[in-house]
Amino acid sequence: MLKFLLICTLAVASRAEIAEEEDVLVLRKSNFDEALKAHPNLLVEFYAPWCGHCKALAPEYAKAAGMLKAEGSEVRLGKVDATEETELAQEFGVRGYPTIKFFKGGEKESPKEYSAGRQADDIVSWLKKRTGPAVATLAGVSEAESLIADNEVAVIGFFKDADSADAKAFEKAAEATDDIPYAIAADDAIYSKFEVSKDSVVLFKKFDEGRNTFDGELTKENLLAFVKANQLPLVIEFTEQTAPKIFGGEIKSHILMFLPKAASDFQDKMDQFKKAAEGFKGRILFIFIDSDVDDNQRILEFFGLKKEECPAIRLITLEDEMTKYKPESNAITAEGITAFCTQFTDGKLKPHLMSQDIPDDWDKTPVKVLVGKNFEEVAFDPSKNVFVEFYAPWCGHCKQLTPIWEKLGEKYKSSADIVVAKMDSTANEIEAVKVHSFPTLKFFPAGDERKVIDYNGERTLEGFTKFLESGGKDGGAPAGDDEDDLDADHQIDNCRHQASQEEVVKR
Repeated sequence: MLKFLLICTLAVASRAEIAEEEDVLVLRKSNFDEALKAHPNLLVEFYAPWCGHCKALAPEYAKAAGMLKAEGSEVRLGKVDATEETELAQEFGVRGYPTIKFFKGGEKESPKEYSAGRQADDIVSWLKKRTGPAVATLAGVSEAESLIADNEVAVIGFFKDADSADAKAFEKAAEATDDIPYAIAADDAIYSKFEVSKDSVVLFKKFDEGRNTFDGELTKENLLAFVKANQLPLVIEFTEQTAPKIFGGEIKSHILMFLPKAASDFQDKMDQFKKAAEGFKGRILFIFIDSDVDDNQRILEFFGLKKEECPAIRLITLEDEMTKYKPESNAITAEGITAFCTQFTDGKLKPHLMSQDIPDDWDKTPVKVLVGKNFEEVAFDPSKNVFVEFYAPWCGHCKQLTPIWEKLGEKYKSSADIVVAKMDSTANEIEAVKVHSFPTLKFFPAGDERKVIDYNGERTLEGFTKFLESGGKDGGAPAGDDEDDLDADHQIDNCRHQASQEEVVKR
């Protein structure tokens, strides 16, 4: 009997002993199912020890875990070293780091991808919205004050009748929002405390003007638009933590000011930038990038800028096709920026396409060197079949391809009608081709039709040769999920798979 009790005690102890690091559960394949049984609502980060983005997230992730634990929440945070627990990573489709998934109700199937910011408050708020009611009910002033104090942004609906049409529209907007807490108040004392005289919706925030009051017909769509326009600062600094908010939001037109924080006139230029931002809330996101920060140098490179060329302004759209715009003047004034943005919203700006100068020896090597200024002439030469690699100098996959591409160039260097070429797409842009990942391989067959054919076959000398000899018909394969290095707008917060590969940033 004693032996039986001892075995039972040891079994219970083994199930309970899931190690923790700074309130974060350390998960492995051996304890993952046990963790889900013990903590049915579990947020899990799949990380790599070498990943810079994971390292930047770690303190905020731990802080969020501590906040929830201190509150006595049933929601817990865990982490999995995906480089060690490869089976778990494969099971949950982990293709980049960090990948964060939320398991609800102890279910392993179809966990929800975490989609909010990477600061502790963002994580906690997102989890509370996922596990609690979409709208909290505020019983008194102290609860309202706590809600506002504990969150960067909070939305309170002041409604005497919780069943009114406006209150129902408010609830529907709350259900459609993941990362901001919504609450409803009916108590006269709360109305009085926040100087609200009639039913309305107020967004409280810890920046800029501090609060915004909704004005207009209260519908779900109108309220969501109001929140979208006011939930971010007039000017938001680009950092590891703010990147998901910047690129994951609905505003896809961004104006960026590249400026060193240490500059003597930093505050003056920031004031000018912020003043211009007031007229474009909800339409254009105004972003400041410290051009002295090492981690931001890839972004400067992406826009063809050097540190010594800052301060500088650029505008970018992140729709299906990314487009960049450059102002005619380098001066940073509220009037100039406003005029530039107005031209953009009126559709009167022409895209800015970067190009290096044509190298003197561009055609002296087996692989021809293309830049923006000579691309059109070479690629669309009706007498030539031109095969082009669009690459990035820092791209690991491009570096792996280089020796094969050079052998291909050598093979066809004497051909009368086949040209093998390459173009650095981080420094050169063309209207005819939009590059979304590196390397991108495209074939421009001879003729006047200006055809462009994607190459999706094996990246081998044999595969390339077969493709060229068939005029771009053979050797291809259906486009599928690839693991190439994504261009800048996909890279902001996702380390790629290989530790040897350089970390990259979103466009």
